[in-house]
Amino acid sequence: MIGLIFFIIIFLIVGLMLRAFRKSTYVSDNGRIAVTNSWRIIVAAVVALVIVVLNPVEVERIDAGHVGIKVSNIGDNRGVGKTEYVTGWVFYNSWISRIYEFPIHQQHIDFEEADIVTKGGFRATIKPSFNYSINAGNVGNMFQNLRVGVKEMEQGWLKNAIIGSVNDVANRYTVDSIFNHREEFESAIVTECNKRVTQWFNVSQLRTNIVPPKEISESIVAKTRAIQEVQVAENQRQVAVAEAERKIAEARGDSAKAVIEAAGRAEAIKKEQLSLTPLYIEYIKIQKWSGQVPTTVAGGNSSFLIGLDRKGD
Repeated sequence: MIGLIFFIIIFLIVGLMLRAFRKSTYVSDNGRIAVTNSWRIIVAAVVALVIVVLNPVEVERIDAGHVGIKVSNIGDNRGVGKTEYVTGWVFYNSWISRIYEFPIHQQHIDFEEADIVTKGGFRATIKPSFNYSINAGNVGNMFQNLRVGVKEMEQGWLKNAIIGSVNDVANRYTVDSIFNHREEFESAIVTECNKRVTQWFNVSQLRTNIVPPKEISESIVAKTRAIQEVQVAENQRQVAVAEAERKIAEARGDSAKAVIEAAGRAEAIKKEQLSLTPLYIEYIKIQKWSGQVPTTVAGGNSSFLIGLDRKGD
């Protein structure tokens, strides 16, 4: 659309210069039409087309939430002659200028796997992911130092800063300490990284997604299993102790009950013994006698009676 507009503008300018739109160009003094002068329109169209094709002027729109800078490719200063902030629609000559657009809102990055060395010389694999934002006020300074666009910066300078921070912090931690204190480990990386990039960036929500080597993983699993087994054994010991204490308490209760019952029986017997006088015994005998005299048979149809004499009769 912009190219068409530019073509029409050039065509009109060149046509006016060639007087291609004047009536007098095509009508003679005697009123006859001179078609041969139409070459002026053709020339204007061709010139406009060539200019549009070879046109170094381009236009770009700086989106909301972004900072745009216009960089002059002519001059010194480490190859960057001049930078200026631009917004909205920007027209520029692509032969001598370039437009770079940098987002200033939060950006998320996932890096590919990389190896790091932990304290003790053990290697581990990380696949870091994090958020970052660009300090809007320092975009020009950042470009003059890095001289790259967003994607090149992410995969170059910023990536090196992140991986370097992870390596330096990992050298302070042993492998098992990293996995036992991962939150502390990753927080230390964010702090270290922001020390290095704070002039131009702010890094947050970093996750290392660290994976230990196979032998270390097996060692960690074995250690974890041993700790769990010790905990299970301790729990079983506590259960056994509690069960033993329960049985002891029950035994003590049964023993106390038996002692109390025995003491009660002894006391009852003692009282019974004290109450068994000779007269009371005779009374019991009489109470239990049915009134019949005992008999027996002694051969030959003979019978005899055994008399029971009581003392005192």
